[in-house]
Amino acid sequence: MSIPSIVSPEWLHENLEKPKFIVLDATLAKPKAAGEVPYENVQIPGAQFFDIDGAFSDASIDLPHMMCNADQFEREARKLGINQDSLIIVYDSHGVYSAPRAWWMLKSIGLENVAVLNGGLPKWIEKGFQIEKKKKSLLREGEFTSNVESTCFVDSAYVLNHINDNKVIVLDARSEGRFMATEPEPRHGLRGGHIPNSINLPFTEVIDGQQVKDHSELKKVFDRLNIKDKKLVFSCGSGLTACIILFAAHLAGYINHAVYDGSWSEWGQPSDLPVETN
Repeated sequence: MSIPSIVSPEWLHENLEKPKFIVLDATLAKPKAAGEVPYENVQIPGAQFFDIDGAFSDASIDLPHMMCNADQFEREARKLGINQDSLIIVYDSHGVYSAPRAWWMLKSIGLENVAVLNGGLPKWIEKGFQIEKKKKSLLREGEFTSNVESTCFVDSAYVLNHINDNKVIVLDARSEGRFMATEPEPRHGLRGGHIPNSINLPFTEVIDGQQVKDHSELKKVFDRLNIKDKKLVFSCGSGLTACIILFAAHLAGYINHAVYDGSWSEWGQPSDLPVETN
């Protein structure tokens, strides 16, 4: 059995108890908007916590939630009961925010059947489906073996070397104000602006409420950028919302992807790396 890249709450509810299915809660905290309903203490039944900022992060690098090495990923994935043939659904408590990051990490390490729950926990609850208090389940250790796709994540050297390559386009998921340096960066000490020749595509343009827009809408978003047949490198503030627009591009039919993992947390630091503000 194979699964699509994005699934609805109804689809997950129908398949939740089937063999080989693993549900991962990939929630990463973000500043709460006024009136936002918190879901910190509940989860979809049987979900395991996929710790983007901890277990699956490279703690040796002073940048937020950088992708860890293959050995660490394999070890931590096995603790979640993941096998080579697991059918994995990832979600988060915000709707669609950090789940695409987990989706891309899992895909980059060799897992084929990974999907994002569209609308995440809020839509699951809205549909009236069962939830439970968060808990850590005792699982039989998985037998997953990592198989890294080396082109899924790139570094600053790669981006710098391809700034003037018209076959490679950087898409920046930050707001227009941050991209144009008309509003401050939330992280102290970073320069304003963007990577030269990059294109601004705020992640909010591919989201409708708490869900990813449908295929036809996403296709319009990406087709207007004239980036067909380009290598697409996705960036943002810290490599998180970059994965939202990468995921949206994937759903729209664009396939040649990479995430600049350091993103603006690295590029925006005082350095000789070039920055534009126009």
